[in-house]
Amino acid sequence: MLAFLHQEEAWSDVVREAQEVVELALKGMLRQVGIEPPHWHDVGQILQQYRGRFDQPVATDIDRLAAASSWLRKEREFSFYGDIDFIPTERYTRGDAERALADADLAVSVAARVIR
Repeated sequence: MLAFLHQEEAWSDVVREAQEVVELALKGMLRQVGIEPPHWHDVGQILQQYRGRFDQPVATDIDRLAAASSWLRKEREFSFYGDIDFIPTERYTRGDAERALADADLAVSVAARVIR
């Protein structure tokens, strides 16, 4: 879906959907190591807190994943709902979408190494 939204140049939708991908991937990683994630959208700090439960190759990516989660969480509502002075379809750029895609790709690739 992200590739399709990117192809359609729906930049704000790419950001919004990438946030969900990252959130679910990180929550899956936490569950895999025995941590029930909290019911909020940015679990990056929880991932950092339990870094020691992950193999070293995965642990090295945790700070990048936490940064991605934080950024996308901040953009979550704006990218979907906007605000009185913020129209998502006019404000998000190709660069924002590509950053979100890269974050989602990273989260899925790392989660795939953790969740077998």
